[in-house]
Amino acid sequence: MGQSTSTAAIPSRREINPSHRSKSKSTAVIGPMQPLEDNDDYEIIDGGDPDYISELPDECLACIFQSLNSGERKRCSLVCHRWLRIEGQSRHRLSLNAQSDLYPLINSLFSRFDSVTKLALKCDRRSASICDDALVQISCKCRNLTRLKLRACRELTDAGMEAFAKNCKGLKKLSCGSCTFGAKGMNAVLENCSSLEELSVKRLRGITDGAAAEPIGPGAAASSLKTICLKELYNGQCFGPLITGAKNLKTLKLYRCSGDWDKLLQSVTEHVTSLIEIHLERLQVSDVGLLAISNCSDLEILHLVKTPECTNVGLLSLSERCKHLRKLHIDGWKANRIGDDGLIAVSKNCGNLQELVLIGVNPTKQSLESLATNCKNLERLALCGSDTVGDPEISCIAAKCIALKKLCIKSCPVSDQGLEALANGCPSLVKVKLKKCRAVTLEGAEWLKNHRESLAVNLDNGETEQQDASASDGAQENGGGVEFPPPAAPSQMAAAAAAAVAANNMAGSTSRSSSMKWRLGRLSGRSFVACTLRRWSSANSNAREG
Repeated sequence: MGQSTSTAAIPSRREINPSHRSKSKSTAVIGPMQPLEDNDDYEIIDGGDPDYISELPDECLACIFQSLNSGERKRCSLVCHRWLRIEGQSRHRLSLNAQSDLYPLINSLFSRFDSVTKLALKCDRRSASICDDALVQISCKCRNLTRLKLRACRELTDAGMEAFAKNCKGLKKLSCGSCTFGAKGMNAVLENCSSLEELSVKRLRGITDGAAAEPIGPGAAASSLKTICLKELYNGQCFGPLITGAKNLKTLKLYRCSGDWDKLLQSVTEHVTSLIEIHLERLQVSDVGLLAISNCSDLEILHLVKTPECTNVGLLSLSERCKHLRKLHIDGWKANRIGDDGLIAVSKNCGNLQELVLIGVNPTKQSLESLATNCKNLERLALCGSDTVGDPEISCIAAKCIALKKLCIKSCPVSDQGLEALANGCPSLVKVKLKKCRAVTLEGAEWLKNHRESLAVNLDNGETEQQDASASDGAQENGGGVEFPPPAAPSQMAAAAAAAVAANNMAGSTSRSSSMKWRLGRLSGRSFVACTLRRWSSANSNAREG
């Protein structure tokens, strides 16, 4: 969190210079820092030039700060009192270590950061987290909060969540993981936050098991909820009323939740037909569930990951009614329940398919040719862990997939011969990724790169020893593999050189003393803003002349 338990009050800009045009919203309270002098706002920089940046309105500085990353914002906040205040008041996103010792610092923190709308509270699993009182105090300070993320806040109870929901009724997104409050706390949020659009719940420990579990309903958020994501819940079935009652639901994601989901999916699709995206991973769901999903005629994205009871029959029935499918991910878990028949049905019924990912599925040349022939817009294809995808299948893809832009092949019996077919096929191809394809050699990847210079080729043959990247020009090691990017344009090379110089300057600065770092931070903050203003001014002048 970077905060010390001892804090120092920093006077506002008005206290330093009463004649300044802007008003101070609050007194910022931060941790101890190097002392600032009252005349620091008007230093002479750049070899004696006056510091005109101090005359900028607060709104302009806040706009510039919004374009900086977190580290740059921190350095700018050290320039002077005014910049410290503006940086705090213009920061809308904040992530805090939610251990119990955060409680006494809440007032000072949110006095400085008084415009926060997106807040993350994360606690280490081995530490005591904040309690209800701390959450309520935060909610009183951040009544405009729209997003809240809770991680491992095990001391929060239903009462704390209810009080929070009453204070932050404008909440639009809630994500909670490894927390211990239960159904009452969740229902309180849904009842009070009528604008809630996204709800993500993972390992919620406080929900009662079995028939005694209290159902969780949509409450006042019935019409606003667009996305529901449930992960690793032993009692996820109690969210059934919530899913069924969210009449405008667009995205449903269910990951590793126990129980039979076929009946619940039947109930959901009878009431909610607006679903566009569905993810099912490691669920007890069968062709009955897929048949129920087929009622969602507007479905565009479907992920079936390790659902071994789903077969070609279910995929066929779904493809016949979900003709707008654009993205299909299937992890067959090498169960051989989904294969050519299901994929051919998809190719004939879902002509708008743009992305297909097959993991642990064994398609043959027959289904791949059907997909390439009928799905003219197929741009992204991934084939992983397939025993039937070899050189003939890659040659078929190269000859037929005219629109294909990205191809990923992992753990398939493909060799250099298959890469030769890619050299003259797939005219739209821009990237090929090969991983753990043992028959593909570095020489084969180099040959493909030399024949298609605009193609980015990434090779990872699965060997643990480091590859020798010196064998090819411009080769880069990436995650145990060798990447052959397309040639860089002169402008890109110049930008890379400038970035390298900047990196060296940053590295050199780490050896200076802390006070020197602070002084340089103040100067670099001013210089950065001055440079930005000069670029904007130049761009505006050119626009006016044009």
